[in-house]
Amino acid sequence: MANGDRDPSSVLARLKRGLFMTHTELLAKVGGAIRATFEADPAALDALEEGLLAADVGPATAEELVAAVKAEAGRRDAAEQDVVRRVLKAEVEKRLSIRGPDLAPGSPHVILLVGVNGTGKTTTAAKLAARAVAAGKSVVLAAADTFRAAAMEQLEVWASRLNVPLVKLKAGADPAAVVHDACAVALARKADLLLVDTAGRLHTKHNLMEELSKIRRIAARSIPGAPHEVLLVLDAVTGMNGIAQAREFTKSAGVTGLVLTKMDGTAKGGVILAIVRELALPVRYVGVGETTDDLLDFDAAAFAGALVDD
Repeated sequence: MANGDRDPSSVLARLKRGLFMTHTELLAKVGGAIRATFEADPAALDALEEGLLAADVGPATAEELVAAVKAEAGRRDAAEQDVVRRVLKAEVEKRLSIRGPDLAPGSPHVILLVGVNGTGKTTTAAKLAARAVAAGKSVVLAAADTFRAAAMEQLEVWASRLNVPLVKLKAGADPAAVVHDACAVALARKADLLLVDTAGRLHTKHNLMEELSKIRRIAARSIPGAPHEVLLVLDAVTGMNGIAQAREFTKSAGVTGLVLTKMDGTAKGGVILAIVRELALPVRYVGVGETTDDLLDFDAAAFAGALVDD
């Protein structure tokens, strides 16, 4: 799903604004290292590592980034002022340019949104629907989080606003039954996209993962190759705690990509590096605000620049 005809400079501006807190915190910590004329100066490298840890990139990633800077600084003219910034930008881009699994084609294209409650799954489903509608695609929404009335109501508001069908059942109904009905509706309407909002919490973690597995099986029986994408929605504000969530869902839900929300509300946006390192999954979207335009297609080069550049 692309940003369509959006002005790239406008998208970059939104990304920079969304990363402002992380960018400011990181540069406040590593500014001395960036400004230093150094030959792998130990004090500057310590400051760099401290700044990276504060941004929640994780100890292993911080150590690797510092080692890359140290090696490059040792090879370059000591008078080069931009060695730290240049190496950091290149390393961040490289680490976030991971290729995800090949996605099976399908019509309709079925996307499951998974993750714990409060990460922004329902909002992300609605924003993806709005983007698709704006691009001229036909969409069906499925309210498969039947355990949270607020989620169903939120999707109902969005469906009415976008004039797209919403498939739902009564509160507490079987989520897999919602998905079964939603697949039938999407096929009957020859929809381009089916977006499924799933539950983030049942009374035990085991039950939640079993429910997600059941949903995937039902979707696959109804539409060949479905679900074509399983997007794990993570709240960037949770920082390193997000890795434990990500690991569990990836193991049980067949996650194909990541969505990082609320990037504008944290100084710990570097956690994206730790998560990608841990899971070897691509980031598909980042949320940097409340509007539909603030859900951005992820671009590793733009992210690296927004994080490190002045």
